Formats: sequence, structure tokens, C-alpha cells
Amino acid sequence: MALNLSTTCESCKDENGSPPPPSFKEIISTHPTENGWKVFQHLCFYQGFWCFPLHLKGAMFAQHHFKAQATDVFLCSAPKTGNTWLKALSVAIVTRNDNSNNNLLLNKVPHECIMFLEKDLIKNPTAQSDEGRLPLVATHLPYTALPKSILHSGCKMVYICRDPKDAFVSLWHFARGIKINNNPDLPIDVAFELYSQGKSNFGPYWDHVLGYWKASQENPEKVHFMRYENLLTDTISEVKRLAECLGYPFSFEEEKQGSVEKLVNLCSLQNLSSLEINKNGKYGDAERGINNNVYFRKGKIGDWMNYLTPEMGEKLDNIMEEKLSGSGFTFREPN
Repeated sequence: MALNLSTTCESCKDENGSPPPPSFKEIISTHPTENGWKVFQHLCFYQGFWCFPLHLKGAMFAQHHFKAQATDVFLCSAPKTGNTWLKALSVAIVTRNDNSNNNLLLNKVPHECIMFLEKDLIKNPTAQSDEGRLPLVATHLPYTALPKSILHSGCKMVYICRDPKDAFVSLWHFARGIKINNNPDLPIDVAFELYSQGKSNFGPYWDHVLGYWKASQENPEKVHFMRYENLLTDTISEVKRLAECLGYPFSFEEEKQGSVEKLVNLCSLQNLSSLEINKNGKYGDAERGINNNVYFRKGKIGDWMNYLTPEMGEKLDNIMEEKLSGSGFTFREPN
């Protein structure tokens, strides 16, 4: 049964009968807010990142209650950085020899195929122990906000990032596609200023990238760091590396038989967007359900140039360079 977020959960109460701690809703109400994006709700600033309250409640619940297993693999990303494709590829990889699951992507949007930490656990606290659950868990949480059990369990993580200019444009389009209450479209220049200030869902984006990048440098065997651009331009090699990380490597015979190419074709944007479930289906509950087709747009490198001025692109590049300075990671292409 889902937690009643207007009260404190029973497991959080003091066993000595002391007054219970504030509820998640009460805690969220005390933190700074930003009304600019106007999608579902205002953004709330908590533990160094901005987040919509409906996701933040789930994140806080997960921080208190999620118990990671060593066999779990976490698919981590900021929103609109390639996570839909990463989920599809990962699901296809781990189910490719499982006759009971090998049609998942034909019948469900990739987001429905695996557990989403900030959304599914709070609705169903036993979700992580459900029979038949894939060993994959998705999250948008920054590295520093992950439940401690994830960091201490020894489980693996896969992180995907994307050029911030394309990530922003994709996020802006997504926000336009899911807005509710007949809110007016957010002008792209206003959204850009908010994004450049770090005010976006699970932002600042630079801190999101930096946290996982540092973790991957400190523990490369446990944190597999990916770039969307590399996945798009060298898909076969990147998918083989991903399969290794997930613990489901392709055998020599599978490679010889073209299994990697078949899997890549199954998960291609062109194929996924043409499936009936992704053209007409809906993801989420009745009140806040999102049309599946909103998750599939162009997926191209450099599409930002159709929406941002060169000056805007340079501004965002400069911000990212400053914030990532000294980390050893850059989004800029070498001269």
C-alpha cells in the first residue's frame, strides 16, 4: 500500500513514543521553490538539487526504505539525456534469452519494463521484491542523493549523459508535451535561463554529471559512465560494453549470428517509435499519465542548433566548462 504522504510513515516514528518527525510533505514545504517550469508543480530545492515534489517525495521515501541488492544494476541519468534508449537496450540485453520476457518492449514503453526508484517504490513498497522483477532499477537522482544502501551494497551503476545543449532542448520539448492544467508553453529563452542557473528537474545538470563522473573515476568497475553521443555513433561497441557491465555479455556465437545488431535494431528510435504501444499508449496513472509518444523525438546530435542561438550554445558550454573544470571530463569537442 502506498504511503500516505500527508502523515509520517509508521516506520519513521520514534519507538520511545517521542513526537514523530515531520512528514515528507512538511519537510518539502520548508525548502526553497522555483515556479518557472510550470509542468506538474513548482520545483523544490533539496539536498543540493531541484526536483518536482511528486518525484521528491518518492526520492525521500527511497532514501529511507530502499534496500539495494548486490545483484541490482542501477540505470542512472538526468532527465532527457538518453535514458529511454538506455532502458530499452538494457531490458533487451538482460531478457534476450528469457522466453518469458523477450517481448517486453513490444508491449510496454521502456519505462514500464523496470522499476523507477522515485516513482514505483512509494506506490508499492514491496516492488523491489516482486517475483519476476528484472535486476534493473532506474533513477534520476544525483549520486549524492542515492539511498545509502545503493552505495554500500556493491551493486553496479550505469550512467548516461548528453551534451547539455541537446539535453536542454529535449527537456524543453518534453515539458511542452506533458504540461497540465492548461499552463501556457514556457518560452524557450525563459527555460534556457532557468536551466543555465541549474534550475531544472534533478538539476543542476553539471552537478549531476560531476557526481557520477567522479564515482566512475574512483570505482570504474562499479560505475560505467556513458555518453549519448558515443552510443549513437558507435552503437555496436557501446552496447557490447553495456552488456558486459550488466553481467550479460554477448558470446562469440551470438556475435557471429548477428545478435548484437538485431538487438540494436529492435531498440532503435525508428523501431521503438513505430510500435503501437509507443504511438498510442500512456505511461503513469490516470491523473498524471504521459503519452508514450512524448518520449520519442529526434534523438539527433546537434539538434539544439535549430532552437538556440550560437550565443546561447556558447553560454551553456562555458557554464559547463567552468563547473566541470579540473574534473578531467568535458563536453567540448577537441580542436
